[in-house]
Amino acid sequence: MADETRRRYLFVAIDRATRWVFIRVFPAKTAANARRFLRDLERACPIRIRTILTDNGKEFTDRLFGLRKRTATGEHAFDALCAALDIDHRLTPPKSPQTNGMVARFNGRIEEVLQSHHFRSGEDLETTLHRYVWLYNQQLPQAALASKAPLQAMKDWHKIKPELFKKQPYYLPGCDS
Repeated sequence: MADETRRRYLFVAIDRATRWVFIRVFPAKTAANARRFLRDLERACPIRIRTILTDNGKEFTDRLFGLRKRTATGEHAFDALCAALDIDHRLTPPKSPQTNGMVARFNGRIEEVLQSHHFRSGEDLETTLHRYVWLYNQQLPQAALASKAPLQAMKDWHKIKPELFKKQPYYLPGCDS
């Protein structure tokens, strides 16, 4: 993108049961943006979020690496928001990206989109990413879901276990619209 010189960071959440995906793009990996992402996710996701798994980035945790390792204190800004939302925040083991394999695989799909398109601007990039996520959630059958798209799997879960949901997964912005 000739008009863009700044980096952009993709934050991704995937529901393990339905494979439903939620993304946001931010100009920096900061605790404030991680908190904004979680608030947006919590509003958009019809499912009650009980647990969230993140990597050990400084935007998510105060666990330190290098010569001075320590366990997370739970006092990080992201941890505070998780506690306020009654969400259990778990961290992947250090240097274990396979622990969060769903996100890694989805990021591979995003990489394919990025390699196959020429973007005129950062706005064009974000629009394309959001369109891809809409298509992924609405239309792309997943082998792990018996060839259903994530949104259909979410609706099926809602019929079987409505107590897992805080709202119906129908006619929601970014979900079923």
